[in-house]
Amino acid sequence: MSVVSAKLRQVKLSPSVAARAIVANLREQGRRIIDLTVGEPDFPTPDHIRQAAREAIDRGDTKYPLSQGTLALRRAVQQRLQADVGQSYPVDQIIVSTGAKQVLYNGLAASLEAGDEVIVPTPYWVSYPDMVELAGGTPVFAGTSSSEAYKLIAEVLERAISPKTKWLMLNSPSNPSGALYSAEELREMAGVLRAHPHVWVMTDDIYARLSFGGQNAPHLLQVAPDLADRTLVVNGVSKAYAMTGWRIGYGAGPKDLIKAMAVVQSQSTSGASTIGQVAALAALTGPQDCVDRFTAVFKERRDLAVAILSDVPGLGIVVPDGAFYVFPDCSALIGKKTPSGEVISSDVDLVQHILSQAGVALIDGSSYGIASTFRVSFAASNDDVRQGCEAIRDVCLALA
Repeated sequence: MSVVSAKLRQVKLSPSVAARAIVANLREQGRRIIDLTVGEPDFPTPDHIRQAAREAIDRGDTKYPLSQGTLALRRAVQQRLQADVGQSYPVDQIIVSTGAKQVLYNGLAASLEAGDEVIVPTPYWVSYPDMVELAGGTPVFAGTSSSEAYKLIAEVLERAISPKTKWLMLNSPSNPSGALYSAEELREMAGVLRAHPHVWVMTDDIYARLSFGGQNAPHLLQVAPDLADRTLVVNGVSKAYAMTGWRIGYGAGPKDLIKAMAVVQSQSTSGASTIGQVAALAALTGPQDCVDRFTAVFKERRDLAVAILSDVPGLGIVVPDGAFYVFPDCSALIGKKTPSGEVISSDVDLVQHILSQAGVALIDGSSYGIASTFRVSFAASNDDVRQGCEAIRDVCLALA
């Protein structure tokens, strides 16, 4: 008889974590694998951020921090959110956690009752549904399509809302599609939310500064500031500053929610790494040209990946407006046969066939809630993006 709880047995290992394990295993066997699964910048953390961390270590700044986050970092977050979201949050309405993922989970754990529903637009980041279930809620999937650039439209949101709805999870730009909501699309969404005052919004803004339109992604609270009293804003330093391993995220919202999240955190992880918080402080308050430089490189890689994959018959490409992913529709390839006569019956089959034949690792779209798609990360070197996408093209062209 297993000691593992029934609730946890319903939760699967993150597909991205599983993909990395597969890549590592194949590399140990001596295979050359081009890994286009990773959701992290391939750049080193900028020098001034690393220097700040070294100085913190040298002066012995290694003791327990305040569980909710150092005051210095929360004040820096306060300024960042004023610029990015247009809201001025007191420091007691800001929390620092071990990554944006923990902020999301803390928010769900602090608020969900049994039977509460959370609207999760598809495609979704792989962890959303399982985090909802672990926190005792029920994910309700709201579909999008490539014809709508994988963005949730107001009519679909309206249909997904029920008296049990507690949260809407909104990720812009999106992982895995790179979809970015315009100000007008957010206004339409806000109109629906105003008609349902019991629905809260969790905005996952981790890719907001990696947008390709020359400015930050528009934010819901910029177009609908009246929704601030039922919105949890979530962000962090992982993507924009190439700091994934530093594990620093932050959230801001109504005082009672943040207080409850701080209680959850105090009884689980407690405060985030002191050294990580010093590094994050340097990231938010120091030179910002690194963000512009990273974004420019990602845009170049996006254009490279899109140019190659758009030439593949059977792949439908929606050009991403942010983040560092392309999310091709491969439905026209399902049912085709490999040169050895095997039938490609799903996106999972296609991804496995590409890995087997070309040594290119991808993640199937079914893991993100939309079948007959797959995710390509261009957070890799230009050579890997080019060679990987060319290999994808060649394998797809060989199907009959």
